[in-house]
Amino acid sequence: MRNAITRLLGMISIGTTALAVAACGGGSGTTSTATVRAAQPPELSSITVAAVPVADDAGLYVAKDRGLFAQAGLNVTIDPIVSSAVATAGMNSGKYAVTAGNSVSYIQDQVGHAANLEIVADGSLMRPGNQALYTAPSSTIANVSGLQGKRIGVNVLNNIGTLLIDSVLQSNGVPLNSVHFVAIPAGFPGMADALQHGQIDAAWLPEPWGSMDEVSDGLTELADLDQGANSNFPIAWYVATKAWAKKYPRTLAAFLGALKQGQRMAGSNRVLVEQAMENLPAPYTVPSSIASVMSLETYPVNVAPDIDLSAVQQVADLMYQVSMLKKQFRVSAMLSH
Repeated sequence: MRNAITRLLGMISIGTTALAVAACGGGSGTTSTATVRAAQPPELSSITVAAVPVADDAGLYVAKDRGLFAQAGLNVTIDPIVSSAVATAGMNSGKYAVTAGNSVSYIQDQVGHAANLEIVADGSLMRPGNQALYTAPSSTIANVSGLQGKRIGVNVLNNIGTLLIDSVLQSNGVPLNSVHFVAIPAGFPGMADALQHGQIDAAWLPEPWGSMDEVSDGLTELADLDQGANSNFPIAWYVATKAWAKKYPRTLAAFLGALKQGQRMAGSNRVLVEQAMENLPAPYTVPSSIASVMSLETYPVNVAPDIDLSAVQQVADLMYQVSMLKKQFRVSAMLSH
């Protein structure tokens, strides 16, 4: 599988020099008219990809907006989902070819035998300001230590939000069993309202929601989660089932070739990320005033079979450290060989 994808990605890269130059170029945001075509076309002409519409997956949206998937011979539909916790069921049913979501959910699904998954690309690495805890303007909580005995809002329980928060609590000497996590049904769009109505004492918000709610509701940042073991943490991955990846290697290679260009463009041209966030469907649409100031992540260009094992292993190691996993898990089981 590893050698097959390598060969296919190599074929797709033929004739894309002009596109690569545009991807690495300056602020114009224009793409070349060069096409991305494999020696043989993808087995599928249309696929659906599920993604949480946040900045984590900016490379995907940039690739879609700039027509890179179309140039690769693929019609890609992006379905917005509330959290990546629901993505695996869609892959198992065949609804989704690939999903973009948080790394923790995928490890949980693999360990729990919900599916046999393959990490096909890195999505994003956390940077300062990407993920933070926020409080209401009237809150008396002054620091992380003040969270003991408090309620923290997250989009779903026992997931990446709780992992990152637990890591920060642990490093600040706060007992993990002393806080209470509360799942907010509306997800990130409902966090500010939950704070204002006293349903929670603090809220976990990734970008762009942190910046939006600071401006619109006066929320105060209590703690940046990019600290300690969370530094440069792998937030998002692109994943497919091993069965789908094996059945449609040319489709996967075409998708990854275009995604890699999208990741490179997202990492080198902030304007393209801002435009992608402004084009997200409601209620995820980001106002231009927020898109221009929100913190962005790092967007790696690693795609299968060249995934950095040490980076992806960092996720499972932290999950084990805060007892989210009962035993250590080797993420190499989720990579192509």
